[in-house]
Amino acid sequence: MSAEDPREALVEHLPAMRAFAISLTRNSATADDMVQDTLVKAWTNIEKFQPGTNMRAWLFTILRNTYYSSRRKAKREVADIDGVHTEALAEKPAHDGRLQMKDFRDAFAQLSDEQREALLLVGASGFSYEEAAEMCGVAVGTIKSRTNRARLRLSALLELDEDDALEMTDDATMSVLTAGKASSF
Repeated sequence: MSAEDPREALVEHLPAMRAFAISLTRNSATADDMVQDTLVKAWTNIEKFQPGTNMRAWLFTILRNTYYSSRRKAKREVADIDGVHTEALAEKPAHDGRLQMKDFRDAFAQLSDEQREALLLVGASGFSYEEAAEMCGVAVGTIKSRTNRARLRLSALLELDEDDALEMTDDATMSVLTAGKASSF
């Protein structure tokens, strides 16, 4: 940096900038943060400063604009000291659903052909027991029995109890397991 580099003049204005920041914020820690932000902005935009003009006025303008920008931003922010709002915004990772879906596919593949067919028709496709029985050419009781045994087998393979939550990413899978209820697992 040469003697004419305006970056060298930044340091001499620090006490005045800090005093101005404290008068704006009424908080020394916030004032220090604002002075630091102002210095970063001034340093990265030093080419916009016109040599021969008032450096202090330029820095105070940046500081003032930083202060008012932070005030506008604070109006849009919600205080969440206890983390209540943050917890409500949290999203469960997508990989959990994929892992559970893989487990489901593995368990579903272990069912007999007849049980898979019954679950797909009654659960996933939404056909009535009567419609599924007609398609398969068997009695309604046979479809009901296959569906019930298949659901029980899947629950056992997935190691689910009646009060366990099953969080799948797809409604068809849930209907295969829950006999048309919204979610019984």
